[in-house]
Amino acid sequence: MKSSKDPRHLKRRRVVKELFANTFREQDSSELTKVVFKMREELDKEIATSAPQWPIDKLNRIDLSILRLATYEMINSDTPPKVIIDEAVELAKEFGGESSPSFINGVLGDILKRHRSEDEEEEKEND
Repeated sequence: MKSSKDPRHLKRRRVVKELFANTFREQDSSELTKVVFKMREELDKEIATSAPQWPIDKLNRIDLSILRLATYEMINSDTPPKVIIDEAVELAKEFGGESSPSFINGVLGDILKRHRSEDEEEEKEND
């Protein structure tokens, strides 16, 4: 069972804070934060596709920071998507507003669904 002292949770927590700070003014940040921040256009396209009713510039900045990190992890890591989504929802409960956890869960669920569909299509083409 994960805890608030889990090093992976603490790392994600720090990265979300750094990403949030970078939305105001570029800050000195960890390597992971720098990579995620540099990829923000690509990540924002993924987020915008999964939340078309919410333009990126209208999203709560902390929610956007959580979504950027989670989307990056879903695309670029071997961490199980369920773990990534669960962590993102926990961060939303800690830092976001009342509706943040369900919003984050919905957006990430849609991103996961789309990527699984794309992977299935690629497998069919390769058979």
